[in-house]
Amino acid sequence: MAFYQYRAADHAGKIVEGIMEAEAEQGVVLRLHEMGCIPLRIGASAESGAVASQARLPLFSKRKISQQQLLQFTQELGTLLAAGLPLDRSLSILGNLIEGEEFSKVMRTLLEAVRAGKSLAASMGEHSDVFPKIYINMIRAGESGGILEGVLRYLAEYMERSLALREDLKSALIYPVILASAAGVSLIVLFLYVIPRFAVIFKDVGQAVPWITRVIIGLSTLLTEYGWLIAIALIAAVAAAVFYLRNPEAKAELDRVSLRVWLVGDLIRKFETARFSRTLSALLKGGVPLLEALGTVQGVMGNRLMARAINQVQIRVREGKGMARPLAESGFFPPLALNMIAVGEETGKLETMLGEVAGFYDQEVKRTTKRLTSIIEPVLILGMGLVIGVVVISMLLAIFSINDLPF
Repeated sequence: MAFYQYRAADHAGKIVEGIMEAEAEQGVVLRLHEMGCIPLRIGASAESGAVASQARLPLFSKRKISQQQLLQFTQELGTLLAAGLPLDRSLSILGNLIEGEEFSKVMRTLLEAVRAGKSLAASMGEHSDVFPKIYINMIRAGESGGILEGVLRYLAEYMERSLALREDLKSALIYPVILASAAGVSLIVLFLYVIPRFAVIFKDVGQAVPWITRVIIGLSTLLTEYGWLIAIALIAAVAAAVFYLRNPEAKAELDRVSLRVWLVGDLIRKFETARFSRTLSALLKGGVPLLEALGTVQGVMGNRLMARAINQVQIRVREGKGMARPLAESGFFPPLALNMIAVGEETGKLETMLGEVAGFYDQEVKRTTKRLTSIIEPVLILGMGLVIGVVVISMLLAIFSINDLPF
């Protein structure tokens, strides 16, 4: 038996929270139904040793409304609608559940707009900074087709997989970033604090000091005396690069170069292929027409060259041609994905096959990221060891040279 923390709504719309002991989550669901309550959220209780981190994640987000909050809202709205509650009643209940003042304001405006006769998609369209384009389009399709509960379920699945992939990438890159930061701090300490102390010792020796020691001491002196100028120059260079990359053509050129970088280009192709397939599959399952879905997918792609390729696909599809061939002509998408999409078009199961492509390339992204980090880590360690080793050896050679001087 384990303890589960639950949040549910009774038939009067009142929120009920508590902790229940059961063998599995399904047992909690059954008992809540027997109590006449609609389960909204069930998770392992802290009493059983688990940490309910999902509710705390938004606190660490820099965004006012995080993707985790939006996912939670989607899941709970779908649960309430599937239980038979009307839309305005569901939004009213969720308004009391939402954590965060910003999202609460959005919920109140949504509720007021729906009660005034607006559709949910139109109401969400007024908050495009909160609800992405794909989200609004799928809600619109779900409302027009009368399948809003199913669309919310597809949306929740889509968001869960997207968030999971993003978190996997972040987790894989944490150690290399920490290692690179440690290397940078170590070098700064060496050149700004350690080497200047040795420089005082070698000041009167002159040419007797080995050339490598003079080079290291010169670099240390440069950083000590003009470090602030170097820092200003680096900040200015970064600012200039950011300003330059505001130009769409500059971004496209950067995307073109990134696709050619060894290992990194392969990772980008796989990541964008998974994003394209997952988004298009979710839109098609939600009832969005293919042409409109391709336009939405183009807007969520991170690589501009691949987004332009999808624009060409949209034009070809509008002409009555298939999707797999123009994707292949772009040269950006992996052959396996193209073959699977072609099979999906031939069999009439495009959305299902796109889901399979997304799942496959999610795993490929994880494997490629692991391979990339397995290369980066030893390179960083060797590079840091080499630089520090050169500094230490240069100091030791200088000390030995002093011992060899005639007095």
